[in-house]
Formats: sequence, C-alpha cells, structure tokens
Amino acid sequence: MSLPTLEELKARLEAALPGVRLELVPNGAIPAQSSLLVSPADALAVASHLRDESQLGLDTCSNVTGVDWPEREDKTKVKQLVDGVEKEVEVVRLRPGYLEVVYHLYSMGQKHGPVILRQRTANRGEGCSVASLTPVWRGCEFQEREVYDLFGVHFAGHPDQRRILMWDGYKDHPMRKDYVEPDDYEYEPTPHDDVWERSKAHYPTPEAKS
Repeated sequence: MSLPTLEELKARLEAALPGVRLELVPNGAIPAQSSLLVSPADALAVASHLRDESQLGLDTCSNVTGVDWPEREDKTKVKQLVDGVEKEVEVVRLRPGYLEVVYHLYSMGQKHGPVILRQRTANRGEGCSVASLTPVWRGCEFQEREVYDLFGVHFAGHPDQRRILMWDGYKDHPMRKDYVEPDDYEYEPTPHDDVWERSKAHYPTPEAKS
C-alpha cells in the first residue's frame, strides 16, 4: 500500500490525535521532499502513531540530522502612504533563530517512505530542547547524540545523552553557523596545511625558534 500524501497524512494524524499541532513545511529544492513539523509536546504521540498505525507502519528511522537557522532579517516591500502619496517601501523584520531536528522515516515491512518529520526548538539558547524519539525508534539513539553534540539540541527523555564525537568538556557545537574555529590546535596530533600554519603561533617549530 502506498503512502498517503503529506496533506492527507496531516489530516489523518490530526483526526486520530485531537489537539496535536502539525504544520506542512514545503521544500522547493530537488527532490522536493516536504515534511511535517510537529511540536516537541506532541512528537512522541505522533511518532508512535506513525509506527503503529497498520497502513503506515513506519518502523525505521534511517536518519536524524540537525539544521541551524540563525536569527536573520526578512526584507519585504509593501505599499504605504508617504506624505499622502502611495509608495513602495522596504520593511525589515527580524526573524528569531531556532534549531531543527529532522527524521527520515521508512517502513521496512511495507517498503515505503520516506516520511520526513521535524521538531523545532524555541530558540538557539543554551538548553534548547525537543523530545527524544529514541523510545519509538531505537536507531535514533546515537544520531540524536550526534545532533546534541554538534548542534547543542537537548533531547528530553533520551536514555544516554552525552557527546559522541567531541570530547567531554568541549564547550561549543561545531555545526552551528556561528561557530568560531579555535586558533589553538593542541588537540591536533598531526596538524596539516592551514591547521599547521595556525598551530605554529602557539607551538613554534625548532626552525622558527632559531
């Protein structure tokens, strides 16, 4: 059985789970895989329904990734009266930043998918969080840890949230768009190219000392 369209799936979820908040997020880029945005408060209920509903049977989460949306300015042109004359003026609105976690879901039993599910944080501040979907799809565990490590998203209900790539005590999140690369490469065992050049400022070579 083929998957319903996202519009149909949204309607079915809202009918089966009264009160859930879902939003269709279009994607104009190739391959035009639009997605469903679910609030962290409703994410576990929606995920469980997607897995357990017999016609959907989305039993596998193949991929979990993060997306950073920094604060940005949206510029639009509107018509306004200026000194009694209608003119087109540019209006600048500040759009707050946030982080997203994106899940690609498939049914191995029914051989269909993907359905793409998103969660969004309230902001990009320290401690921003979404719901862990590891209790629904066990394969999310390490991938959510990676998103936590590299983007700084906390996963409420995760069974073992800790860094997976960076070391304990590392204080930043390297996949954020405002990440500032350190200029101290003490941790680089064999620095190369531009890393080597920058590391010389801290650890001069014998030639530089002579």
